Amino acid sequence: MPQPVWSPTLVDMLVARREAPRGAVRVAAMLFVAALTAAAAQVSVPLPFTVVPFTFQPMVVLLGGLALGSRLGFGSQVLYLMAGIAGLPVFAASTTLPPGALRLVGPTGGYLLAYPVAAFLVGSLAERGFDRRYPTSVLAMLAGLLVVYGGGTLWLGSVAWIAAPPSPIGLQAALAAGVYPFIAADLVKLFAAAGILPGLWKLLGRASR
Repeated sequence: MPQPVWSPTLVDMLVARREAPRGAVRVAAMLFVAALTAAAAQVSVPLPFTVVPFTFQPMVVLLGGLALGSRLGFGSQVLYLMAGIAGLPVFAASTTLPPGALRLVGPTGGYLLAYPVAAFLVGSLAERGFDRRYPTSVLAMLAGLLVVYGGGTLWLGSVAWIAAPPSPIGLQAALAAGVYPFIAADLVKLFAAAGILPGLWKLLGRASR
């Protein structure tokens, strides 16, 4: 069976063009994406009909995976979760959701725990060249978004033990609370964000001529 062709990610290309130690650049890239994820969490909008707030985090997670690749994308989100577990204010501000490490066992814990998996998947697709063209970038980000939705829905519907109303609430109620209200906005953000990496690749191609 032929092996899939590996394609360098954006951070691989940046590392190759720098004289700085490769390890330091990769660690800095992971920390940067983790910090962006935390910053995106601060732009959150609570919705009156669900415990799940509207944030820009999923798009940062997916773009981070495209730019960093599978292992670094995964690592960036693990760093983000570790910062939250340590008590740093990196999760979305909320008066109803539990703080700190308890957030991971609350109603939105499934979304948070799905971030490393989604970043790994999107990063794996980027390593196969999905980040180079707009249509494939959309497909990669859609795959990652499905992972986030899937993890969040399964957790909210059948696992979470700190929630309002009392959980688990069942899968149908979880879909109504954690997926349906967000689909339209997330797709708009996704279709807009999917052009960023292909655009950066074009700029790099022009700069290298």
